[in-house]
Amino acid sequence: MQSNLEICWIKRIHIAALTVTLVVLLVFYAAGTCAAATAEDLTTAFVRVAKEAIPAVVHVEVTERREVANPLLPFENDPFYRYFFGGPKMPKKFKQEVKGLGTGMIMDAQGHILTNYHVAGGATKIEVQLSTGQRYTARLIGGDPKTDLAVISIDTKERLPFVKFGNSDKMEVGQWVVAIGAPRGLDQTVTQGIISAKHRTGITDPTSYQDFLQTDAAINPGNSGGPLLNLQGEVIGVNSAIASSSGGFEGIGFAIPSNIAVHIGRTLIAHGKVERGWLGVSVGDITYEQAQSFGMSVPKGAHVEDVMKDSPAARAGLKKGDVITVFDNKEVANSSELRNQVAVTPIGSTVNLTVLRDHKPYVLSVKIGNLDDATKTLLTSVESKLGAGFRPTTASEQDKYSLSAGQGVAVTRVDPKGPLGESGFEKDDIIVEVNGQAVAGMESFVGMINTLEPKRQATFLAIDHNTGNSGYVAVTIK
Repeated sequence: MQSNLEICWIKRIHIAALTVTLVVLLVFYAAGTCAAATAEDLTTAFVRVAKEAIPAVVHVEVTERREVANPLLPFENDPFYRYFFGGPKMPKKFKQEVKGLGTGMIMDAQGHILTNYHVAGGATKIEVQLSTGQRYTARLIGGDPKTDLAVISIDTKERLPFVKFGNSDKMEVGQWVVAIGAPRGLDQTVTQGIISAKHRTGITDPTSYQDFLQTDAAINPGNSGGPLLNLQGEVIGVNSAIASSSGGFEGIGFAIPSNIAVHIGRTLIAHGKVERGWLGVSVGDITYEQAQSFGMSVPKGAHVEDVMKDSPAARAGLKKGDVITVFDNKEVANSSELRNQVAVTPIGSTVNLTVLRDHKPYVLSVKIGNLDDATKTLLTSVESKLGAGFRPTTASEQDKYSLSAGQGVAVTRVDPKGPLGESGFEKDDIIVEVNGQAVAGMESFVGMINTLEPKRQATFLAIDHNTGNSGYVAVTIK
């Protein structure tokens, strides 16, 4: 016969067991409810993002004028042609109007619109259509070909809806994204996909400030300048390019990260141009073999290949052979990421960077310089080395020679006894490569030439302005 004490303990065990069972059931119920809610959120997230973002996405129509070669020019002196058509001497070129389509996103209630430079940068006329169907004539506020971004603006008394920007650095490979734009002129088209990769470089020219997000969300011609959004409805990228052999979408699209786009956009609104920070180093990516020799488990960081004299890097104590692993408290993945980080750092600010030297980490403080000022100063040295003057290529030259925006430099004057003069260069010739490296603009060219040693030979890929033909030319540096 059980005692009262035993009965009491049995009841307590039953109650405890029942309590545990109820807790377990509640946990499973809560988990099931959360899973159902998550699944429900995912099925409706695309709808919600589209409804929130579409009012702030615009369709951009541009008109450009460009010079094209006269297709009949080769037949000008043909007797048969002259017999039937006669007439005055034919012009070598004529002007042609070209229309283009793109997308943009409203940045603020004042009507500033962010888009791609290749959409609006060279336009003579820009028209914008809102999601409501209203049309406005827009004007260019400023453009930055180095990042392929531009800001245009419309004047309206209405308070406009605008997008929210997110932190592109927090995006992870595999996360869902939504693209909105006007592919082939089809307004308010919404597509979905994931982030396929991060930190893609070398996709388009110029190459120095690229750090693309790769996505498989469908992007086609007309999507350029449109937003790539996360499932919170925040813009984390500006759709800009595709990799395609057909000219249409093949599952590989690229977007400029929002952290770069916001900085460039706000700078263009404030100043109409972009001033970039300057460190004064030539850097490259770390190979697997180099990483092993440096005692690194994985290849990351930026390898310092050269340090310019009297540059911020030289004054901070950076040396050739150092590996920059951290810049301003942020890890450096590769050389392209470092260039982008330096470029958006406020001029005159002092930041800490960590370098790996002789297998040991060192922390150095560097005061960021002004890239434009440095380029002007260093250009004097370049002109002395080559015995010539230089300028950026014009839009008409880029069109004439099929160059990308900002690509190459043009010769403005030549000393017949200087290195370029002795190699046969003439005024208005275009230099597009130095020792196999593409010239992505004046600063790129200046940086390359200043690293060349005197009395050494360099190979230039140049375009003859008389014939339009290109070829390699050997130049001995002064």
